[in-house]
Amino acid sequence: MSAPRFTTLGCRLNAYETEAMKALAETAGLKDAVVINTCAVTAEAVRKARQEIRRLRRENPGARLIVTGCAAQTEPETFSAMAEVDAVIGNTEKMTPATWKTLAADFIGETEAVMVDDIMSVTETAGHLIDGFGTRSRAYVQVQNGCDHRCTFCIIPFGRGNSRSVPAGVVVDQIRRLVDKGFNEVVLTGVDLTSWGADLPAQPKLGDLVMRILRLVPDLARLRISSIDSIEVDENLLAAIATEPRLMPHLHLSLQHGDDLILKRMKRRHLRDDAIAFAQEARRLRPEMTFGADIIAGFPTETEAHFENSMKLVEDCDLTWLHVFPYSARQGTPAARMPAVNGGLIKERAARLRAAGEWQVARHLAQQVGRTHRILMESPEMGRTEQFTEVRFSAPQVEGEIVTAQIRGASGTHLLA
Repeated sequence: MSAPRFTTLGCRLNAYETEAMKALAETAGLKDAVVINTCAVTAEAVRKARQEIRRLRRENPGARLIVTGCAAQTEPETFSAMAEVDAVIGNTEKMTPATWKTLAADFIGETEAVMVDDIMSVTETAGHLIDGFGTRSRAYVQVQNGCDHRCTFCIIPFGRGNSRSVPAGVVVDQIRRLVDKGFNEVVLTGVDLTSWGADLPAQPKLGDLVMRILRLVPDLARLRISSIDSIEVDENLLAAIATEPRLMPHLHLSLQHGDDLILKRMKRRHLRDDAIAFAQEARRLRPEMTFGADIIAGFPTETEAHFENSMKLVEDCDLTWLHVFPYSARQGTPAARMPAVNGGLIKERAARLRAAGEWQVARHLAQQVGRTHRILMESPEMGRTEQFTEVRFSAPQVEGEIVTAQIRGASGTHLLA
């Protein structure tokens, strides 16, 4: 009997949770199973999940196939109806030891093939300890889950539930253990990271957590925060950006669009000028700051003039790393009932945004040539700068170490050292 095989689709938080599930499955003694952790962010993501399930079944005809993740949470009936699927597990259930003990004991039968409860009733998020994933240099710590906002295009709150935070003391203890194990960089992750603390006593802010981590874990070399909502950034987070060199100068912004009318129709809480003002202030406080951003192309009712405002936002905020999403209607969301943009036009606009992003990356890389960077090695040949730019080395380095090197050139999407 063989150990279970895991496949992850979607975001970093999903990848983090897959690592936690691996540990739970191993402890429970699960064998001969294939687990797919799905994404529901777009209709295309759900289609890819179904496609991946069929492929995994062909490749693993004798194994039990278990589907979990956001798509399993929001559409359990879609996956339980697939002949290839043996069990469907919700987002809460997948992080519970009892679930994996049940699966390991093969108790799943016709009446128990779907284990998906009401995610909106969940009020706590456990701090699951994992040793990082992908490399031995960087660890990911989940500090928050769920989202209280209801953007008109987004299904994720129905997959993740309402916002809930891991207490600061639990987070600090976990980061201490990871640093003791040799990790030089920790990344804070969550679904709506800047809402961290709202459900905790005294309602601390994300900046309070960042300051506390840096103060109480002095041996942590690098702290990185993942995607944030810039309109929710608090004074302490701005202070950390300005004064804490161990907080990395790279922020991924949940912007979604560059036109005020479309932002209102998306039910976002910021306007175009808010995004620009934050980017300018962050760069004033930390001149080397680089930004990534999520932008949706072809949201319902988007005209060419609306779209041009998104194109201009790339330059106005000086965004470097773009995550471009062609709009995809999600059944059950308000945006799905709005007048749609032609599919071909959506693809064409997404391509134009990606081209703008590629130009921004090339410009950023050119600016780094000749500069000296501190680079965290993810493998003997590749590491990342503090701005998360990939660097390729001509001679092998020690994986997990932070090395100082001068950039001698650029190629494609990475630097050369």
